[in-house]
Amino acid sequence: MENKLFKVCRFNKKLNSYLPFYIEDEYIYQSAGLAKHIQKRHPECTPFLSSIASIINSSDYIGVNPNESNPSFELVKVFNKNILIGIKLDINNNYWYVATLHSITNGKLEHGLCNGRLQKIK
Repeated sequence: MENKLFKVCRFNKKLNSYLPFYIEDEYIYQSAGLAKHIQKRHPECTPFLSSIASIINSSDYIGVNPNESNPSFELVKVFNKNILIGIKLDINNNYWYVATLHSITNGKLEHGLCNGRLQKIK
């Protein structure tokens, strides 16, 4: 792993019951460049950068993006906005990392629930 990565939080193993694969890793990582990505692509979400660990640990919804070829999953936390965090597996180095953070509309959240892409975390 490159030293440009840092641990965000421990992976909550209870999330495995919602995923079509099993994650044994202890930690989710974040690249030092994620903040720059968010500021450039999703500037409305910049205030949520400092909350990534708590969003991961207390998400309201979980799902898997069917368009991703490599293992990944999404977590959604409902604040005044619906914040989605995309977490992917780095196949070459075998670690899970936060790939993106952005807002989604209530309509997209409802659509994800209706089509089964997202499910409520109990």
